[in-house]
Amino acid sequence: MRLLLVEDDPHLGDGLTVGLRQAGLAVDWVKDGLAAEHALKSETFDLLVLDLGLPGLTGMALLKGLRSRGQTLPVLILTARDTVSDKIAGLDGGADDYLVKPVDLDELTARIRALARRAAGRASPLLCHGPLALDPAAHSASLDGQPLELSSREFALLFTLVENAGRVMTRSQLEDSLYGWRDEPESNVLEVHIHHLRRKLGADFIRTLRGVGYTVPKL
Repeated sequence: MRLLLVEDDPHLGDGLTVGLRQAGLAVDWVKDGLAAEHALKSETFDLLVLDLGLPGLTGMALLKGLRSRGQTLPVLILTARDTVSDKIAGLDGGADDYLVKPVDLDELTARIRALARRAAGRASPLLCHGPLALDPAAHSASLDGQPLELSSREFALLFTLVENAGRVMTRSQLEDSLYGWRDEPESNVLEVHIHHLRRKLGADFIRTLRGVGYTVPKL
């Protein structure tokens, strides 16, 4: 999952970026509202974590513009503003969730997972595909009830493919789900991850459409 973090506090932004990446998320971090607006118009993200008191363009103005363009991107407001009226304004202004700083990183990642699950239309916290079960909270996988040993990148790649089962994912789309702006992948790293997953899941689990991308067939 790729998310955009908009936070002008350098220490908090750096800490959240590191923590969320350790939780297996691809995180891009910007420090002001105008940079966030540009990123949202030019890139594709799965979720937005948004501070309100931003330089250049306020968080509420950014959120209002996002919703006025009809974008349904899940938005979690993360702010020091803790009054009931602030929370009501944020949620009624288009946010999907609202957290007050200081925040526990485990709670933040749990709320991110919940928003992503809701956006994908899933009720269960587990993502299942036949005998394969993926648990994003535990970052674990099993096949026919037996644990699968996956690296964090292999898990993220497999989760993206299974969540989009039946849809062909291009190389660019898959790399965007795994890497932020700072993490430039090597030219063949995606193919290496695909190769490792096929060894663990079977050669036909992930199919290649030459010149197009990869897909997990829908059951």
